[in-house]
Amino acid sequence: MKSHLLLDMDGVVLHDNDLIPGADRFLHTIMERGIDFRFITNYPSQTPADLQNRLRAAGVDIPVEKFFNSAMATAAFLSKQNGKKAYVIGEGALTHELYKIGFTVTDIDPDVVVVGETRSYNWEMIRKASYFVKNGARFIATNPDVAGPGGSPACGALCAPIERISGKKPLYIGKPSAFMLRAALDSMKAHSENSLIIGDNMHTDILAGVQAGVQTVLVLSGYSKLEDLDLFPYRPNHVFNALGEIDPDQLEL
Repeated sequence: MKSHLLLDMDGVVLHDNDLIPGADRFLHTIMERGIDFRFITNYPSQTPADLQNRLRAAGVDIPVEKFFNSAMATAAFLSKQNGKKAYVIGEGALTHELYKIGFTVTDIDPDVVVVGETRSYNWEMIRKASYFVKNGARFIATNPDVAGPGGSPACGALCAPIERISGKKPLYIGKPSAFMLRAALDSMKAHSENSLIIGDNMHTDILAGVQAGVQTVLVLSGYSKLEDLDLFPYRPNHVFNALGEIDPDQLEL
Protein backbone atom coordinates (compact mmCIF):
# COMPACT_ATOMS: atom_id res chain seq x y z
CA MET A 1 0.00 0.00 0.00
CA LYS A 2 1.14 3.56 -0.76
CA SER A 3 0.93 5.82 2.27
CA HIS A 4 2.45 9.04 0.90
CA LEU A 5 1.64 11.07 -2.20
CA LEU A 6 3.35 13.87 -4.11
CA LEU A 7 1.18 16.06 -6.34
CA ASP A 8 2.15 18.64 -8.90
CA MET A 9 -0.25 21.59 -8.91
CA ASP A 10 -0.43 23.30 -12.30
CA GLY A 11 -1.88 20.99 -14.93
CA VAL A 12 -2.90 18.45 -12.29
CA VAL A 13 -5.12 20.35 -9.84
CA LEU A 14 -5.24 23.81 -11.38
CA HIS A 15 -5.34 25.23 -14.87
CA ASP A 16 -4.24 28.84 -14.48
CA ASN A 17 -6.15 29.51 -11.26
CA ASP A 18 -9.20 27.39 -12.00
CA LEU A 19 -9.78 23.97 -10.49
CA ILE A 20 -9.57 21.11 -12.99
CA PRO A 21 -12.93 19.28 -12.79
CA GLY A 22 -12.87 16.35 -10.37
CA ALA A 23 -9.61 17.32 -8.66
CA ASP A 24 -11.46 18.39 -5.51
CA ARG A 25 -13.14 14.97 -5.27
CA PHE A 26 -9.79 13.18 -5.39
CA LEU A 27 -8.26 15.51 -2.78
CA HIS A 28 -11.18 15.07 -0.39
CA THR A 29 -10.94 11.28 -0.78
CA ILE A 30 -7.25 11.08 0.11
CA MET A 31 -7.73 13.44 3.07
CA GLU A 32 -10.60 11.31 4.35
CA ARG A 33 -8.37 8.24 4.08
CA GLY A 34 -5.59 9.94 6.03
CA ILE A 35 -3.07 9.75 3.16
CA ASP A 36 -0.22 12.18 3.84
CA PHE A 37 0.65 14.26 0.79
CA ARG A 38 2.54 17.29 -0.45
CA PHE A 39 1.88 19.59 -3.35
CA ILE A 40 5.28 20.10 -4.97
CA THR A 41 5.92 22.99 -7.32
CA ASN A 42 9.05 24.29 -9.00
CA TYR A 43 7.99 27.92 -8.63
CA PRO A 44 10.08 29.43 -5.80
CA SER A 45 8.40 32.83 -5.58
CA GLN A 46 5.15 31.57 -4.01
CA THR A 47 5.20 30.73 -0.31
CA PRO A 48 3.16 27.81 1.05
CA ALA A 49 0.60 30.40 2.20
CA ASP A 50 0.44 31.85 -1.33
CA LEU A 51 -0.11 28.38 -2.78
CA GLN A 52 -2.73 27.63 -0.14
CA ASN A 53 -4.58 30.83 -1.09
CA ARG A 54 -4.52 29.85 -4.78
CA LEU A 55 -6.27 26.58 -4.02
CA ARG A 56 -8.65 28.18 -1.55
CA ALA A 57 -9.69 30.73 -4.16
CA ALA A 58 -10.37 27.80 -6.53
CA GLY A 59 -12.61 26.17 -3.93
CA VAL A 60 -10.39 23.69 -2.02
CA ASP A 61 -9.03 24.38 1.46
CA ILE A 62 -5.79 22.51 2.17
CA PRO A 63 -3.59 22.92 5.30
CA VAL A 64 -0.55 25.11 4.65
CA GLU A 65 1.90 22.40 5.71
CA LYS A 66 0.87 20.35 2.65
CA PHE A 67 2.73 22.66 0.24
CA PHE A 68 6.39 22.28 -0.73
CA ASN A 69 8.20 24.44 -3.28
CA SER A 70 11.65 24.56 -4.85
CA ALA A 71 12.74 27.36 -2.50
CA MET A 72 12.16 24.98 0.42
CA ALA A 73 14.06 22.23 -1.38
CA THR A 74 16.93 24.61 -2.09
CA ALA A 75 17.12 25.55 1.59
CA ALA A 76 17.09 21.85 2.52
CA PHE A 77 20.03 21.29 0.18
CA LEU A 78 22.04 24.28 1.40
CA SER A 79 21.46 23.38 5.05
CA LYS A 80 23.71 20.36 4.47
CA GLN A 81 26.45 22.31 2.66
CA ASN A 82 29.33 24.43 3.92
CA GLY A 83 28.94 28.20 3.99
CA LYS A 84 26.27 30.54 5.33
CA LYS A 85 26.40 33.57 3.02
CA ALA A 86 24.38 33.85 -0.18
CA TYR A 87 23.91 36.37 -2.93
CA VAL A 88 20.27 35.87 -3.92
CA ILE A 89 18.35 36.71 -7.07
CA GLY A 90 14.78 36.00 -6.07
CA GLU A 91 11.70 37.07 -4.16
CA GLY A 92 10.91 37.06 -0.46
CA ALA A 93 9.74 33.45 -0.45
CA LEU A 94 13.28 32.31 -1.31
CA THR A 95 15.14 34.63 1.04
CA HIS A 96 12.76 33.68 3.86
CA GLU A 97 13.66 30.00 3.48
CA LEU A 98 17.37 30.86 3.52
CA TYR A 99 16.99 32.99 6.65
CA LYS A 100 15.26 30.05 8.33
CA ILE A 101 18.39 27.89 7.93
CA GLY A 102 20.71 30.60 9.25
CA PHE A 103 21.95 32.13 5.99
CA THR A 104 23.00 35.75 5.59
CA VAL A 105 21.87 37.33 2.32
CA THR A 106 24.68 39.58 1.14
CA ASP A 107 26.66 40.88 -1.83
CA ILE A 108 29.91 40.80 0.13
CA ASP A 109 32.01 37.69 -0.51
CA PRO A 110 29.12 35.19 -0.70
CA ASP A 111 29.72 31.44 -0.50
CA VAL A 112 26.92 30.73 -2.96
CA VAL A 113 24.89 32.50 -5.61
CA VAL A 114 21.27 31.38 -5.43
CA VAL A 115 18.95 32.15 -8.34
CA GLY A 116 15.19 31.81 -8.13
CA GLU A 117 12.65 34.02 -9.89
CA THR A 118 12.00 37.74 -9.72
CA ARG A 119 10.35 40.43 -11.81
CA SER A 120 13.06 42.91 -10.79
CA TYR A 121 15.87 41.10 -12.63
CA ASN A 122 18.40 43.60 -13.93
CA TRP A 123 21.88 44.27 -15.35
CA GLU A 124 23.46 44.79 -11.90
CA MET A 125 22.20 41.40 -10.66
CA ILE A 126 23.72 39.68 -13.69
CA ARG A 127 27.03 41.52 -13.21
CA LYS A 128 27.34 40.70 -9.50
CA ALA A 129 26.21 37.09 -9.80
CA SER A 130 28.59 36.43 -12.72
CA TYR A 131 31.50 38.01 -10.84
CA PHE A 132 30.87 35.97 -7.71
CA VAL A 133 30.51 32.69 -9.62
CA LYS A 134 33.65 33.35 -11.69
CA ASN A 135 35.54 33.97 -8.44
CA GLY A 136 34.53 30.79 -6.67
CA ALA A 137 31.00 31.15 -5.33
CA ARG A 138 28.93 28.02 -5.91
CA PHE A 139 26.08 28.46 -8.39
CA ILE A 140 22.72 27.08 -7.18
CA ALA A 141 19.35 27.51 -8.88
CA THR A 142 15.91 26.63 -7.61
CA ASN A 143 14.56 25.11 -10.83
CA PRO A 144 15.42 24.64 -14.51
CA ASP A 145 12.15 25.97 -15.99
CA VAL A 146 12.85 28.66 -18.58
CA ALA A 147 9.29 29.99 -18.76
CA GLY A 148 6.30 30.14 -16.47
CA PRO A 149 2.60 30.61 -17.19
CA GLY A 150 2.02 33.00 -20.06
CA GLY A 151 5.64 32.76 -21.16
CA SER A 152 7.05 34.82 -18.28
CA PRO A 153 10.82 34.30 -17.79
CA ALA A 154 11.55 31.66 -15.14
CA CYS A 155 14.66 30.59 -13.27
CA GLY A 156 16.40 28.79 -16.13
CA ALA A 157 16.16 31.89 -18.31
CA LEU A 158 17.54 34.10 -15.52
CA CYS A 159 20.49 31.75 -15.07
CA ALA A 160 21.43 31.75 -18.77
CA PRO A 161 23.43 35.02 -18.94
CA ILE A 162 25.22 34.24 -15.67
CA GLU A 163 26.18 30.84 -17.03
CA ARG A 164 27.44 32.31 -20.32
CA ILE A 165 29.51 35.00 -18.60
CA SER A 166 30.95 32.82 -15.82
CA GLY A 167 31.39 29.65 -17.89
CA LYS A 168 29.83 27.63 -15.06
CA LYS A 169 26.53 25.77 -14.98
CA PRO A 170 24.23 25.97 -11.95
CA LEU A 171 23.10 23.02 -9.90
CA TYR A 172 19.32 22.92 -10.32
CA ILE A 173 17.46 21.70 -7.23
CA GLY A 174 13.86 21.52 -8.51
CA LYS A 175 12.22 18.87 -10.68
CA PRO A 176 13.43 16.81 -12.50
CA SER A 177 16.12 16.56 -9.82
CA ALA A 178 15.48 13.63 -7.51
CA PHE A 179 16.61 15.84 -4.63
CA MET A 180 13.38 17.86 -4.85
CA LEU A 181 11.28 14.73 -4.35
CA ARG A 182 13.49 13.34 -1.60
CA ALA A 183 13.33 16.65 0.28
CA ALA A 184 9.52 16.62 0.03
CA LEU A 185 9.42 13.00 1.20
CA ASP A 186 11.75 13.87 4.09
CA SER A 187 9.28 16.54 5.18
CA MET A 188 6.73 13.73 5.60
CA LYS A 189 9.26 11.25 7.02
CA ALA A 190 8.34 9.06 4.04
CA HIS A 191 10.24 6.54 1.95
CA SER A 192 10.23 6.21 -1.82
CA GLU A 193 9.07 2.60 -1.84
CA ASN A 194 5.67 3.46 -0.32
CA SER A 195 5.16 6.77 -2.15
CA LEU A 196 4.05 7.93 -5.58
CA ILE A 197 4.00 11.13 -7.60
CA ILE A 198 1.18 12.43 -9.81
CA GLY A 199 2.19 14.96 -12.45
CA ASP A 200 1.40 16.24 -15.91
CA ASN A 201 4.91 16.66 -17.31
CA MET A 202 7.11 13.81 -18.57
CA HIS A 203 10.18 16.08 -18.57
CA THR A 204 9.91 17.10 -14.91
CA ASP A 205 7.38 15.25 -12.71
CA ILE A 206 7.70 11.79 -14.21
CA LEU A 207 11.46 11.94 -14.75
CA ALA A 208 11.93 13.12 -11.15
CA GLY A 209 9.84 10.22 -9.92
CA VAL A 210 11.78 7.71 -11.99
CA GLN A 211 15.10 9.07 -10.71
CA ALA A 212 13.90 9.07 -7.09
CA GLY A 213 12.55 5.53 -7.28
CA VAL A 214 8.96 6.65 -6.73
CA GLN A 215 5.99 5.18 -8.58
CA THR A 216 4.73 7.62 -11.20
CA VAL A 217 1.30 8.65 -12.46
CA LEU A 218 0.88 10.84 -15.54
CA VAL A 219 -2.33 12.81 -15.99
CA LEU A 220 -3.10 14.18 -19.45
CA SER A 221 -4.79 17.36 -18.23
CA GLY A 222 -1.68 19.52 -18.54
CA TYR A 223 1.60 19.63 -20.45
CA SER A 224 2.33 16.12 -21.76
CA LYS A 225 -0.02 14.23 -24.08
CA LEU A 226 -0.45 10.53 -24.77
CA GLU A 227 1.29 10.76 -28.14
CA ASP A 228 4.36 12.23 -26.41
CA LEU A 229 5.18 9.01 -24.56
CA ASP A 230 7.07 7.51 -27.49
CA LEU A 231 9.56 10.39 -27.26
CA PHE A 232 10.91 9.17 -23.92
CA PRO A 233 13.02 6.16 -22.92
CA TYR A 234 11.07 5.84 -19.66
CA ARG A 235 7.37 5.36 -18.93
CA PRO A 236 5.00 6.32 -16.11
CA ASN A 237 3.57 3.46 -14.09
CA HIS A 238 0.01 4.69 -14.71
CA VAL A 239 -1.68 7.11 -17.14
CA PHE A 240 -5.06 8.81 -16.58
CA ASN A 241 -6.89 11.57 -18.38
CA ALA A 242 -7.27 13.69 -15.23
CA LEU A 243 -6.95 13.53 -11.45
CA GLY A 244 -10.72 13.27 -11.04
CA GLU A 245 -10.76 9.98 -12.98
CA ILE A 246 -8.36 8.24 -10.59
CA ASP A 247 -9.75 5.68 -8.17
CA PRO A 248 -7.30 5.74 -5.21
CA ASP A 249 -7.80 1.98 -4.86
CA GLN A 250 -6.19 1.53 -8.30
CA LEU A 251 -3.05 3.18 -6.91
CA GLU A 252 -3.19 1.21 -3.64
CA LEU A 253 -3.77 4.40 -1.65
